Amino acid sequence: MRTTRALTAAAAVTALAVALTACGSGSSDGGDDGTLVVGATAVPAGEVLAYVKDNLAKKAGLDLEIKEFTDYVLPNTALQEGSLGANLYQHKPFLDDFNKSKNTDLVPVTEVYLPPMGLYSEKVDDIADLPDGATVAVPNDTTNEGRAFQLLAAQGLIELKKDAGPTAGPSDVTVNPKKLVFKELDPAQLPRSLGDVEAAVVNNNYALDAGLSPKKDSILLESAEGNPYNNVLAVKKGDEDDPRVKKLSDLLTSPEVAAFIEKKYQGSVLPAGKN
Repeated sequence: MRTTRALTAAAAVTALAVALTACGSGSSDGGDDGTLVVGATAVPAGEVLAYVKDNLAKKAGLDLEIKEFTDYVLPNTALQEGSLGANLYQHKPFLDDFNKSKNTDLVPVTEVYLPPMGLYSEKVDDIADLPDGATVAVPNDTTNEGRAFQLLAAQGLIELKKDAGPTAGPSDVTVNPKKLVFKELDPAQLPRSLGDVEAAVVNNNYALDAGLSPKKDSILLESAEGNPYNNVLAVKKGDEDDPRVKKLSDLLTSPEVAAFIEKKYQGSVLPAGKN
């Protein structure tokens, strides 16, 4: 009797484990049905995805769940580990650098929008008024710091080494006429640093989240022309052909989403293809 009960209990536990495993995998990755879980920072990615979920997904036969993150590392970690089926928040140079440094295999599916990076200040209204020796805060991750230095160089505030590319940093500055001092901070902290520095180069999503308008409030805004920093829908390599991912990709690049971005952000975020 005890043996029979033990075998019955073991079979029940095994069945439950199989059921839970199937439920977990079907909700986020691999399969061609079930919910697609997508990671995103709150603004603008989370808002764009919420528009898709509320207005377009049901008609397309897509069950979408959005998980919001406040940093730039966890959405990729979760994607690599399989708790997400896709994410939207990063540009390809950041994704490439993340793959290289973290030994992940994440790939872009499609470009969705451009979030221009800007220079903001609570002390001056024009970059010409930045005083000598001003402290300028910049993102501390490799690709966004390089992007910040390229932005400052494009305006003539500094000059960089000729071979300084997308990973430019303080050591690549060759000419610094205002003797600017650079303070490297976590990107999420940059809006909060504005009271302590003369200016800060802030990523678009954190600027919007802090109530700043890149178009109206920045004293210097990245040019859209030839810009390589469109944010992309990304997945783990091998999931590019997941039907749910294809549906979401089509919706994110639809005229409806482009119109939503243009109306909501008024030039502070640009649909891919409109830059």
